[in-house]
Amino acid sequence: MTQRTVYVNGDYVAEQDAKVSVFDRGFLLADGVYEVSSVLDGKLIDFPGHMQRLKRSAGALEMALPWDEAALLTIHRELIRRNALEEGMVYLQLTRGSAGDRDFDYPGADTTPTLVLFTQAKALVYSRSGSKGIRVATQPDWRWARRDIKTVQLLYPAMAKMAAKAAGADDSWLVESGLVTEGASNNAWMLTQEGVLVTRELSHSILPGITRAVVLKIAESLSLRVEERAFSVVEAQSAKECFVTSASSFVTPVIAIDDVKIGDGYPGEVSRQLREAYIVESRRRVI
Repeated sequence: MTQRTVYVNGDYVAEQDAKVSVFDRGFLLADGVYEVSSVLDGKLIDFPGHMQRLKRSAGALEMALPWDEAALLTIHRELIRRNALEEGMVYLQLTRGSAGDRDFDYPGADTTPTLVLFTQAKALVYSRSGSKGIRVATQPDWRWARRDIKTVQLLYPAMAKMAAKAAGADDSWLVESGLVTEGASNNAWMLTQEGVLVTRELSHSILPGITRAVVLKIAESLSLRVEERAFSVVEAQSAKECFVTSASSFVTPVIAIDDVKIGDGYPGEVSRQLREAYIVESRRRVI
C-alpha cells in the first residue's frame, strides 16, 4: 500500500512519521476547527468558500490563523501533487496548538497553532450512493449549540452515524424539537409534493454548507422555487424527494427515512438534475 504524504506544521512527511504534541489542545480539548475541500481531476472545488468558512470558524473561537488563503492553496496543491490525487478530498485541521501542559484557559498569543493537512482518495462523481441514494435514520440532535462553527468535536455525529447503521440505514438525520436540523455530516433537503425545494435556514443550529450555498444558486438558475425553513420528519417522509449536500458527497438522494420510502423509493428527477448540474458547475470553477 502506498503511503501518503501529509503536511504537519510546515513539513511534508510520510503519514507514519506525522506527529503532534500529546498536549495539543485539539487532542485534549477538541479545541480546533477543520475544512474539507473536494478534488476533481486533480483540482480543488469551491476552495475560496472553504477558506472563508475556515477563517470564520477560527474567528468565532478567537483562534489564530497565521496563513493566508494563498499560502493554504499552495499547501493543498502540493499535497495533491505529492499524492497524485485525482479525485477525493483534502482535510485541513487547525488547532490552538500546545502550551506544553493541559489547561482549560487559552494559552498565550505566542503559542503556535497546529496545522495538519492530509488527502483521502474517494470516488465522488460515480459513487454508489450518488446514483442509488441512501437510507437515513433519525437521531436526537444532542450536539452543542454552535453547530455553525466547523469544529473537530465530532464524537456525537460519529455516534449518530453508528446508531443509524445499527438500524440498517446508511446515515443519520438529526432532529431537535421535532424538526430536522441537518445530517450528521451534511445539510438536509426535501422537495415538497408541490415542487418547492426546502432546506433549513442558516443559524447557529446548522453548518453553513459550502455545497449547500452552490446548490441554492443552481436551484435558482433552474427556476426552482426555494424556501429556507425548518421542516419536520413527517413532512420529509411525505415529500416528493429528499437529498443531502456536502463537499464529500455532492448532492446525494435520500430514498428512505426511518424505513419510510420517499416517493417511489428511488432517486428523484430533481435530485439527479441538481447532482449533475453541481458536478458540471464544479468542474467549471475548479482551481
